Amino acid sequence: MSKTQQSNKETKKQSAMSPKEKKQAKQAKKNSSGSGVTIVPR
Repeated sequence: MSKTQQSNKETKKQSAMSPKEKKQAKQAKKNSSGSGVTIVPR
C-alpha cells in the first residue's frame, strides 16, 4: 500500500520578470535621466 503525499503549502508564484530582465530594468533606470538634475562643474 502506497500513501499519497498531500501538501498544504501554496505553490510558489512565478516572478513577473526573470533575473536577467530585472537586471536590465535596474540598469535602464539607473542610466536614465529621470531626476532631471545635472551637475555642472564650475
